Amino acid sequence: MRRLLVTGGAGFIGSNFVHHVISNSDDHVTVLDKLTYAGNRSSLDGIPDDRLTFVQGDIADAALVDELFRSADAVVHYAAESHNDNSLHDPRPFLDTNIIGTYTLLEAARRHGTRLHHISTDEVYGDLELDDPDRFTESTPYNPSSPYSSTKAGSDLLVRAWVRSFGVRATISNCSNNYGPYQHVEKFIPRQITNVVRGIRPKLYGAGENVRDWIHADDHSSAVLRILEAGEIGETYLIGADGERNNKEVVELILTLMGQDAAAYDHVTDRAGHDLRYAIDSTKLRTELGWAPRYSDFEAGLAATIDWYRTHEDWWAPSKDGVEAFYASKGQ
Repeated sequence: MRRLLVTGGAGFIGSNFVHHVISNSDDHVTVLDKLTYAGNRSSLDGIPDDRLTFVQGDIADAALVDELFRSADAVVHYAAESHNDNSLHDPRPFLDTNIIGTYTLLEAARRHGTRLHHISTDEVYGDLELDDPDRFTESTPYNPSSPYSSTKAGSDLLVRAWVRSFGVRATISNCSNNYGPYQHVEKFIPRQITNVVRGIRPKLYGAGENVRDWIHADDHSSAVLRILEAGEIGETYLIGADGERNNKEVVELILTLMGQDAAAYDHVTDRAGHDLRYAIDSTKLRTELGWAPRYSDFEAGLAATIDWYRTHEDWWAPSKDGVEAFYASKGQ
């Protein structure tokens, strides 16, 4: 039985990974999470007590991080400030968590010789034109466009430097947009689903032509676990499921799957600096490590996600009103 430390394990993608590990291995998981607004302890409900240890704390707390690394066989680093709009309003927390926090983990990995996997985003590559046939690969130059994506790019570069300069045993993965259970209702897909559940018309930024490459969080989790087990130290792997859809298509599909008129949504002012298109080429991960997504059909994955939010209103309801009040104050 391995002892895994998962940072940010009460957040959306992190909690999905913890559930995946518990269901697919005998590992014990320690979760370190600051429990900001994006973390939710109840996202880990149902996991047996003898398989999970929860620690509330900050990844920038060097003493705490060092103590947890002492007993960890491997660390998977999900913890991040990740909301683009928030980074435009106040960039400082993104520097504290994404840069200083990652540095703190790398120094602990260096001291203890601990295997580390760093979770990143495709947003470090900037965006692609809507009519560009290319997709991001591991060799695409970094071109971040927001405080969020620039701090994630910075954290990636720190990992690479600590591997090369100090021999830290680390890998990196950059993933496309995730969807699935336990995602905060401020995010695009759960916001629209929960709006429909509440009888509120969904909201679409601008014309809705912006394209995202969607992947179910469980597929992201299986890819990360595969990289942790078989990835080559120092390498970067892109994780994607060929799920390109523009935002208009996603909103209309959500409405259709929920038995509504596909046109029953409102357009709102586009967000500042809204990236046009993300698209992932995951050939390296698939050919070298033999990974493949379970939810290759986006519509099936979205239908399963809708079912989860419909049956877990007790999980998302406490934060829904505050989120909608915030967006209403911005006309969104």
